[in-house]
Amino acid sequence: MCRCDIRRFSHFAAADGRGSRGNRCGARIGVAPAGDAFFVDAATYNTLEMVRPVVGEESDSCGPTAAVIVEHRPLRTVDRDASAADLAAILADDGGVVVAELIDASTIRRVHSELQPHIEATRFGTDEFGGFRTRRTGSLIARSEAFRELAAHPTVLGTLDLVLGANAASYQLHLTQVIDIGPGETSQVVHRDQWAFDFFPFPTGFEVECHTMWAMTDFTEANGATRIIPGSNKWQDRLRPSLDETVAAEMSVGSVLLYVGSVYHGGGSNNTNERRMGVNVGYTLSWLRQEENQYLSCPPEIARTLPIELARLIGYQRAAYALGYFGDTQDPIEALHGRGSAAAGFAAPPQVSSNPL
Repeated sequence: MCRCDIRRFSHFAAADGRGSRGNRCGARIGVAPAGDAFFVDAATYNTLEMVRPVVGEESDSCGPTAAVIVEHRPLRTVDRDASAADLAAILADDGGVVVAELIDASTIRRVHSELQPHIEATRFGTDEFGGFRTRRTGSLIARSEAFRELAAHPTVLGTLDLVLGANAASYQLHLTQVIDIGPGETSQVVHRDQWAFDFFPFPTGFEVECHTMWAMTDFTEANGATRIIPGSNKWQDRLRPSLDETVAAEMSVGSVLLYVGSVYHGGGSNNTNERRMGVNVGYTLSWLRQEENQYLSCPPEIARTLPIELARLIGYQRAAYALGYFGDTQDPIEALHGRGSAAAGFAAPPQVSSNPL
């Protein structure tokens, strides 16, 4: 009897179906030597799963691989009062979840108002991945006081404590960005955000990155809502899933999509006459390089005015016991507020010595 362990089919697929063959499970699949790409004919590869025999079990029915048809898993939406534990559990299962209207629309309008001049001054992307009709505006901590409420939202941070905090001594802000998808933009290639770390193959289930996408406008199927494949955080790495496998993260203004760096996703195509605007805030383990250089995006003269825990979040903290200190093994926050400031909590900047040395 065939006993199989499902693994995701590799979508580095060739349209000509090179190497494809039949098997006793009745499916036509693609095969290649171990470590190479698997291939399948273009008509069927979007619905294929790669299946391997269970380790230690004999299986003369399937051979090395087989195929099964799978159904799309829906993207879950929860109420704003969902607990951090509930959100972390969904992220572990699905890789993404929408929290409906977590922040009020008036705050979103303030963020938009403060950032609008910077958004309008931002140039469109220069390649297909960035989007030729998409603007990406960063440095949001420095440019918008209202945005800081999103970056340090307690529901988000409480969830990150569970999703990222279990894997490191601390986590940090990874990037801040308004993504403005204009009319006529095409869909983005489906990808994993953790590929930013030079495609390092992190172990499945070991999350190093988590993102939020706040809806500055309504997100719809038509206007380019972020597209995600729920459950793909458990798939193998370096796949090229089809856009047909994704679902749109539709949500209203003030809602937020949380998703981990291992989930396959991408920006949708905008087939309307309106701009789709979202605020992307990423977080990562503190021992990894930040995608957006926060020390340049939010220089010390601005970081010094932030609540001390927000300054820590952007990177003014040790990543671990002996990682990230300055001077005579001092905590980075003391570079902003002087000696004694490392013990301060989430409050206004402390009244301590201005001499960091």
